[in-house]
Amino acid sequence: MPIDLRSDTITLPTPAMREAMARAEVGDDVFGDDPTVARLEARTAELLGKEAALFTPSGTMANQLALRVHTEPGDEILIDANAHIYYYETGAPAALAGVMCRCLPGVRGVFSAADVEAALRPADIHCSPTRLVCVENTHNRGGGSIWPIGRIREIADLSRAHGLRLHLDGARLWNAAVATGIPEREYAEHFDSVSVCFSKGLGSPVGSALCGTAEFIQRARRFRKMFGGGMRQAGIIAAGALHALEHHRARLAEDHANARALAEGLSRLPGLELDPTTVQTNIVMMRVRKIPAATLMAALDQAGVRVLALGPDNIRAVTNLMVSPGHIPEALEIFERVLGRAD
Repeated sequence: MPIDLRSDTITLPTPAMREAMARAEVGDDVFGDDPTVARLEARTAELLGKEAALFTPSGTMANQLALRVHTEPGDEILIDANAHIYYYETGAPAALAGVMCRCLPGVRGVFSAADVEAALRPADIHCSPTRLVCVENTHNRGGGSIWPIGRIREIADLSRAHGLRLHLDGARLWNAAVATGIPEREYAEHFDSVSVCFSKGLGSPVGSALCGTAEFIQRARRFRKMFGGGMRQAGIIAAGALHALEHHRARLAEDHANARALAEGLSRLPGLELDPTTVQTNIVMMRVRKIPAATLMAALDQAGVRVLALGPDNIRAVTNLMVSPGHIPEALEIFERVLGRAD
């Protein structure tokens, strides 16, 4: 079996998770009759300190529901230029919510209150009104970077002063909480809505959740149906997510340790450029010097390591539930051998 570092979405359910899914109580969730979904939503809302939560098939849907609820067509949102909502959600802000994205120049995905203030539109009928600020924590294209809690507070204070709403794309918020020791609810308290993912580091097969006030979630429930996300006997997949939520959060620390070990080893290999001190969670970003990233990706795949090329000279590796500490030396040996052939 190859060592799969393409993403933390490639994880397979553990035997205990499969057992929980097989035993799940189910009902018609569109009617609100699925008890397992209800338990998952209640537990997620509790962990994030919000009134309510809504189970969704994907993180993209959770994020786009938030945009649709918070805004009206023609509004503008402020977002990092490399944010998942802007970069990887297929133009959905424009297609589904009808909003403009104003991109901010974040550093590894983290921007400042001054960046937000500089981007605010004047109260002028010629301008698209600024309505929402979006933060991604941890930041995917930022290499799993963690937003400092102080920076979040500053942006939240400024946004409130200007009447702006805030949404947190917390697909990997669990990683930020484990890495810093700051509870998820302490991050979430600064936001009007929060999305979280169960099928990345936590390792469940399907699903995310959107959290906010009860009124916000009730409106999001309507749009979930409109977007095609109403599910019937969803308790089968919700049981996997609930098992992951209760049993797999603490083990994310192992993924982080594996990522640091991988980064330290890769940083010593000729042909790669990366700073292991920037690896805060489970994502390792590297620059390829000698050959195209796609060429190296294909060669590594043939040799038994799967990674993802994110551009002509950038590669991402993501440690996950399927990668043990023993896989790291093996992966490093394969990297060294493949890079040696490129000389």
